Parts: sequence; structure tokens; C-alpha cells
Amino acid sequence: MRPRREGQRPLLPQHARHCPVLEAGSSLGFLVYPPLDPKESFHIEYEGDGQYQFTYFLSSPKGKWEPIFKVMMVMPVGSVGMIRDQVSFTTKNSPISSEAALGITRAFIVPEDLGTPAGAVALRGATNFQTPAGWDTVYSPIFNMIERPMAPMLIVRVETDWYPHETEFRYVLQPGEGIPGSHTMPIGQVFFVPREEITLQDCTEAELEAINKAKEEFFREKAAHKITTPYGLQYSPHYLKQSRAQKP
Repeated sequence: MRPRREGQRPLLPQHARHCPVLEAGSSLGFLVYPPLDPKESFHIEYEGDGQYQFTYFLSSPKGKWEPIFKVMMVMPVGSVGMIRDQVSFTTKNSPISSEAALGITRAFIVPEDLGTPAGAVALRGATNFQTPAGWDTVYSPIFNMIERPMAPMLIVRVETDWYPHETEFRYVLQPGEGIPGSHTMPIGQVFFVPREEITLQDCTEAELEAINKAKEEFFREKAAHKITTPYGLQYSPHYLKQSRAQKP
């Protein structure tokens, strides 16, 4: 799937729909998906002691997910040296070779980044990005996905105006934890920032007075436009109206 903006998170409570700043935060940048067809999926699990298991699935004509092969990857002692991998097939007469299975695995994860740090796994995105001169790409987990357990992720900022970086998202798993991959499930989020320096300076007395005046006016208007939902929840659409009015 192509990257896309999405401001809603299905597992957030319904009253979050009335929070425009929350949805604006969720829709920052673009959600990125794995390079999977609708009939493909995978699951990678960290088993501890430097061992990872990758399982590749295909959907049967009846819509059931069937495992095709598994790859056990074992990190070398001290994380220095070659990664040992072992392919096992779920059927006796597999249509693909072990080399092809390893190639498929590499299309979805980056084996060289396993175990840095312990439990880390890098998932490949289906889309890479090049930015204009002076702009960087930030690779992050999906914003406002707060259901637990949630694997932490290492956030990366890359100068993609000159460096041909391949999109990857580095999650860090605990022993026994795994990450699934499917056609419609995003694996991360990207947004773009300028590389120019930011200078901070103190406000003047006149600027502080203007800020306080604007704050008082905003909260007065917000209180005057409250709406009550059928379930008794009160909210004000004032910020949303003002935000839309600022856009050309």
C-alpha cells in the first residue's frame, strides 16, 4: 500500500474524535506499510539469547493463513561475525528453495540490523523517500497507538536529500514478543523537517501582553461555543473552526 495520512486511531475512545489537535498529531506525515501483497503476511519473534524466528504466510483460497516457511536466525556470540540462519518448510515438496526463502525474508526485514541493541529488529517499508535540498526524513513509530503492550522503537532522522536511505523501522522486542506484518497494517510513520537552525529568544513585554490577550479571547470564544453530545460529553469546535479558517 502507498503511504497515506490518517488522523484516526481505531482503538482510541470515541470522544477522541472531538479533539482536533490529537487527530492533527496522528496525521503528521505519512503512515508507511510493509512490502506485502494482500495474500501475504509475516510474523517475526524475538526468542531471547540472540535468536529470532521469521514466519512467512500465504492466504489459502478459503482465506486461511497458512505458514509456508520459517527462518531461525541466531546472532553470533558477542554480536560479532556471521548470522547463522536455518530454513524449515511446512510442507515436504516446497515450491521454493532455501535461498529463495532467505531472499523473501530479506525483503521484509534487515538481518544486518538484528540485535543492535538486543531484541532489535528492522522492518522494511514498501516506500523510500527523497526530500528537497535542506529537508530530512524522520522515521518514527505510529503516533497515538497507545494500546499495550507496545514495543519501543528507535527514532531515526536521515538527510534524505542526498543520502539514498531505504525506509526501515527499528523496533526493540523483549524475549517472547513478536511483530506481525500484513498488507493493510502500517509498520511506522514518517514526517519531514527542514534542517535549518532554530534560534530561541525571549518575548518582549508587548509580545507577552498580546499572547495573554489572545489566550483570554480564545478561551472566551471556546466557552461560548460548547456543544453537548447525545451521551452528555461537552466539547467546543472553536479550535477546529479557527484552524480551518487559517488555511487558504
